[in-house]
Amino acid sequence: MINVIAVIIAIASVLASLAHVGYLALLNNAANKRAGGAPVAQYVRSRWALAGGTSAAALLAWLFTSGGTGMDILAIIVAAGSGAVATKALQSTQARYRSGG
Repeated sequence: MINVIAVIIAIASVLASLAHVGYLALLNNAANKRAGGAPVAQYVRSRWALAGGTSAAALLAWLFTSGGTGMDILAIIVAAGSGAVATKALQSTQARYRSGG
């Protein structure tokens, strides 16, 4: 039963980190197409390391779910942490560049 919980949490963490990566990619694409988008592109470049780190940690946690119960518990801890960091980073980036419309 704990394995199922660990897998669900790991998948949710991967989805959260990929959402952050995807949002940064869209933001970077829009900034590169627009004149005066250099500050946004610079911000996005500064956030890639965090996005990559949370994605790697989430995928590692998903890999941990193939082990025993101890690895499942470790997977839950790592996945919950990386998912929380990715979600918080995504929310802060969205709040910074949210348009009024």
